Amino acid sequence: MLNQSDLISLKKGDLIDHFLLVRKCELRLTKSNKQFLALDLGDKTYTINSNIWDNFDNVYAAIKCGDVVKVAGMIDDYLGSPQLKITSIRPADIFENISPMDFLARSKRDPAEMEQEFKSRIEKISHSKLKSLIKLIFDDENFKKFSLAPAGKSWHHSYIHGLIEHTLEIIKICDLMCDIHPGINRDLLICGAMMHDFGKIEELSFNPVFEYTDKGKLLGHIVISAMKINEAAEKIQDFPDDLKDCLIHIVLSHQGKLEYASPVVPKTLEAITLYQADELSAKANAYKSALDSDIKQDSKWTKYLSLISTELFDHGITSEAEEEINKTLFD
Repeated sequence: MLNQSDLISLKKGDLIDHFLLVRKCELRLTKSNKQFLALDLGDKTYTINSNIWDNFDNVYAAIKCGDVVKVAGMIDDYLGSPQLKITSIRPADIFENISPMDFLARSKRDPAEMEQEFKSRIEKISHSKLKSLIKLIFDDENFKKFSLAPAGKSWHHSYIHGLIEHTLEIIKICDLMCDIHPGINRDLLICGAMMHDFGKIEELSFNPVFEYTDKGKLLGHIVISAMKINEAAEKIQDFPDDLKDCLIHIVLSHQGKLEYASPVVPKTLEAITLYQADELSAKANAYKSALDSDIKQDSKWTKYLSLISTELFDHGITSEAEEEINKTLFD
């Protein structure tokens, strides 16, 4: 067990003497064509940039992405973002018994609780063909991968068990929308929610760092998910083609727009519902993570976030402590 302060708790001027995971290690060029070593180093809570400008040949030869290193230095900042000034860095020794998995962020939810919640929701699917298809896809081997995987590399639910957490959030949103709009086919929508990001178990690798696999880069999780549905449907006798097509459509269109990498735009009530549910879960989680980790020192604002083209504001307004007010529709 590591006995060191979390990176996210440190401020400018704080000294560090930490084990950290190398998340990026690459040679770059300055504007004047001088080479330097760019590093991203992190723990479970934060990833910080560090640049080594001189005498880095031995460091570059000794470490690679995914290694654990022992680092001494000081927290500084550059253009309002934290940066680490390194005074010494070395690979962790074997006898120090530090695993890269010690540095991977994890969901705050209990994995066993999420597993039970997901499997219980499968049992509530009333359409026999859809239930058979989902059970066939989520066999023991696939479910183990699904329950461990992150939902993304860096933007939302980018931690161990993030994929199942994200999927359960979407299922709850979709169930609520079915209560509001009875015209939505609940079974079709929930199965679409369960399958929309299933391909990420093959698109993303997370040992020892989050990275895209060759298959993920070549096909993408949307296509992988659609292929899994088609393969499973062919194994189920008399699986209706129209049902299969509508389920695959939900998966193919779940990112909403062609420019967002969806091969088609949503064209059914279930597809547009899933797209919006996915957006809500992903954006809320991403914004929360940014507010937790990217607030500038002595400020209520985050740094500029290029993915959403804005800063975020932490208003600091707390909820009333009245139990009845804070109950949700799911309590």
